[in-house]
Amino acid sequence: MSVQERKERERAERERLIVATARELAEQQGWGAVTTRRLAERIEYSQPVLYSHFRGKREIIGAVALEGAAQMAAEIRAATAVADGPRARVAALARAYLDFAARNPATYDALFQLDGGLPYAQEDTPEPLKDAFAALLESLGEVAGDGVGPGLFTETFWASLHGLATLTRAGRLPPADTEQRVHLLVDRLVVL
Repeated sequence: MSVQERKERERAERERLIVATARELAEQQGWGAVTTRRLAERIEYSQPVLYSHFRGKREIIGAVALEGAAQMAAEIRAATAVADGPRARVAALARAYLDFAARNPATYDALFQLDGGLPYAQEDTPEPLKDAFAALLESLGEVAGDGVGPGLFTETFWASLHGLATLTRAGRLPPADTEQRVHLLVDRLVVL
């Protein structure tokens, strides 16, 4: 391995450490606790080293969002892969989505609530975000119904899931009724 390759590997490892540490700190204490000073202390590097990877908190939020999008897509695909039939796949997708949001609230916020400087629904949208949407579209597109564009249906179903996730987390909806909400959503929106 050349010196340049080793330096690139070490840089990539440092960047992964910064993102993992920011995500961990945000999940434990909220995004307000994530500062460059605290991150530098936790990873035991100076703030200038941190700034050599990210210009600031906004870019760190964006990096956490990209990592979270990849994780969410994998979890949705794993859940839908074992479901039997289109309706069961959509229900499994909904549960996986809501479970991800509940287990990873700070990461979910990085993805859908906070400004991470990432373009959404555009040509230059980063691949992990496109893939997360694709993971939804794979199951939802097949149940959109006649005359309904699969992408539009996926956006509408996703908006419903997002509403359920954020309202439940904010204490506006009782978590005990989540499964009933999933059934209602699937029964009313899935056309077979």
